[in-house]
Amino acid sequence: MSQSGRNLRKRLRQATWAEVTTRARQATAKRWDYAAYRLGIGFKDPQLRTSPAHRGRFFFSSEELPAICATLRQKLPERVQEIQESAERICTHRFDLLGYEGLDYGPRIDWHADLVHSKRAPLKPWFRVRYLDFNEVGDSKITWELNRHQHLVTLAKAYLLTKDTRYTEELFRLWYGWREQNSYPLGINWASSLEVAFRSLSWIWIYHLLQDAPVLSQTFPSDLIAGLALHGRHIEKYLSTFFSPNTHLLGEAVALFFLGTLFPALPNAHRWGKKGWQIIQEHAVAQVRADGMYFEQSLHYHVYALDFFLHARTLATVNQMRIAAELDATIVKMLEALCTLSQAGCLPHFGDDDGGRVFDPSRNRAEHLLDPLSTGAAIFMRGDFKAAGTLCEEALWLLGNDGIARFDSLVETKPKASSALPASGIYVLADHTAGQQLVFDAGPLGSGRAGHGHADALSVNLSIAGREFLTDPGTFSYVSADIDRNLLRGTGAHNTVRIDGVDQAEPDGPFGWRELPRVSLEAYHRGETFSLLIADHSGYRRLPGGVVHQRAVFEAKSGFWFLRDVIRGGGEHELEQFWHFAPGLEVKTEVDGSFTIQDSHRDHGLALLTAEKQSPQSHMEEDYWSPSYGHAMSSFTLRLSRRSMLPSEFATLLIPLPRSRTDRGRLMRLNPEAMDSSFRCYRYDAPGETHHFFFNDSGLECRAGFWQSNARFFYCATSPKGNLLRWIVCRGSFLTVGGHALLDEAEMVECREWADNSVANGETLAPENRPTDLHGHAHGADKALVRTIGEEADTTRDR
Repeated sequence: MSQSGRNLRKRLRQATWAEVTTRARQATAKRWDYAAYRLGIGFKDPQLRTSPAHRGRFFFSSEELPAICATLRQKLPERVQEIQESAERICTHRFDLLGYEGLDYGPRIDWHADLVHSKRAPLKPWFRVRYLDFNEVGDSKITWELNRHQHLVTLAKAYLLTKDTRYTEELFRLWYGWREQNSYPLGINWASSLEVAFRSLSWIWIYHLLQDAPVLSQTFPSDLIAGLALHGRHIEKYLSTFFSPNTHLLGEAVALFFLGTLFPALPNAHRWGKKGWQIIQEHAVAQVRADGMYFEQSLHYHVYALDFFLHARTLATVNQMRIAAELDATIVKMLEALCTLSQAGCLPHFGDDDGGRVFDPSRNRAEHLLDPLSTGAAIFMRGDFKAAGTLCEEALWLLGNDGIARFDSLVETKPKASSALPASGIYVLADHTAGQQLVFDAGPLGSGRAGHGHADALSVNLSIAGREFLTDPGTFSYVSADIDRNLLRGTGAHNTVRIDGVDQAEPDGPFGWRELPRVSLEAYHRGETFSLLIADHSGYRRLPGGVVHQRAVFEAKSGFWFLRDVIRGGGEHELEQFWHFAPGLEVKTEVDGSFTIQDSHRDHGLALLTAEKQSPQSHMEEDYWSPSYGHAMSSFTLRLSRRSMLPSEFATLLIPLPRSRTDRGRLMRLNPEAMDSSFRCYRYDAPGETHHFFFNDSGLECRAGFWQSNARFFYCATSPKGNLLRWIVCRGSFLTVGGHALLDEAEMVECREWADNSVANGETLAPENRPTDLHGHAHGADKALVRTIGEEADTTRDR
């Protein structure tokens, strides 16, 4: 039996009675629809219950449109220019779709074509179109993006801003041309209920942007309403309740809610509106984790869902519907998650990039994903959302001039950003002063089969001074003849470790994984001067020897990040560690084996040091980076590899540094042969300071030179003269050096740190002037202790 057959049997065994009956009803309905078409029965225009003039309240009325357009010209003149330029291109049938620009569809648009790959979907019943089969349809995403009709909304806005009737004339030609080529139920453009929902939303926007406009023909409004009735019927019949209960179902619910609320004259409007609103509220809980992150473990899908919630919530408000506290709480948490992920740097790329947006499809890159914050700022009166985002066009159309006035009245405040999204396993080590952040992914691949998640457990993203340095390469495409789907979602495409050349999970078609790893957070400590994260995952337990990858990330604030990757298990394995650099960066291998990463237009850079004596082979490889769906750029990836018996490990330092600084120091592992595999010590000799990192995986008492402790992790920094500058203990009860106690507690402490700001030029203050540690415990560094530390520094200098 084929894998698809086995998957079908497995799904059937797991299916509930509700799922079985729903799927059976949908299977019967779609065949009946096609039979009716074959018999020429067709689908008649709806019998409206009341006058079509009786409708719900949209985001704006026709009377408010002139003022909105005036505000748009005043506050966002560059956006007005972009709308007009885009409308001109559309009139010549040149479209920017996803990451593809200037696609020329010629005088007569073929609405079933993937122009990029010169393929055309067959005109057969929609349920028989194999839309994931590249050989049959090409990339259906490209075909569907054009058929969402968001470009028709652009034409309507261009008309309002210029009163140039060329734009509306082209809009009507395109709309009627589409209807002529897409008889129901034939073709790819009925094959996805979500795509039908997107097109419905676009038509609703057109209807309200052009309401009462003198350019409207007598028949267009009624023709549009008839088309919306057919779309609503299709969406309700073929809801993705069990097929894709994610953004598919959410988008379909939003479309039903809009249709039911705004067009109450339609026969099934009340049922559509009620059902859509119910699904929206239920899935605001079901699809969003407790920390506010969307459950697909993808930032683009997070914003997708957030857009849907914001649009639906705003429409409900203007129609004087009660907003459940739970819905508002979900939206606020989702907005706060965006603030967390961008608090001191670029939004990280993780998970799939779908390439689409609910309002403006041109704003589909990572830097545009903060757009919802301006809308959220005005709705919830949050100055921190205003500070984290900027005013965008979408907020004006959704909230009108009153909403923009509220936005303008807000005083920007420091974002209330957390450093952790624990339910999603995402941790942000941010330094606001230096403007840099490292994002650590210790979360699951996603929900269910993790269709839009990547095999990126324990990966990191890094930005410095607003510039991304270590990046996730994106998605590029779901189906393509150019770049394999699994290449950019696989483990080797992320800043983590791959073992034996296989991914952390096994690909199961383009939208799924088998054997999903369990990711466990072992430790998370956040102090005044540091952060420490330790996590592991089980993705490689299926390999011989039962392999486990653990990664520890230690941040010395305003200093550096130290990463230790430990691979445990049995036998010999091929180990690879990847570092993916953002495009436009210059990567140089230094004579000492370290790496310098610079942006030629900026002073800020990054040094990457590997531990001496670990001897991995380094490979600098040309790679792909995709800023948006369908667009690939050249980038560089550093791959460090070696074949090794387990346990084995990598140690890496990431050091932000200005271009003028050339001395980045040395990183070494101390006396590896003499130490038990459960205890490791690394030393970093930096300009002006020496740093020691001790990892005690056993939690038992251990000794390294003059140092002795039972802590799972401890750290110290010393001056060139041996003065103790800082120390940190995590999960331990004592720490001594040369017999001198730095920490001595009866019970284990989770975290204790001490920093001596009193040492200057090698001199130590008198005891009465010595500082306490950061927890209020008095400590000092007497001459014997300073001498001992100095001797330890000397004896370990050249190990």
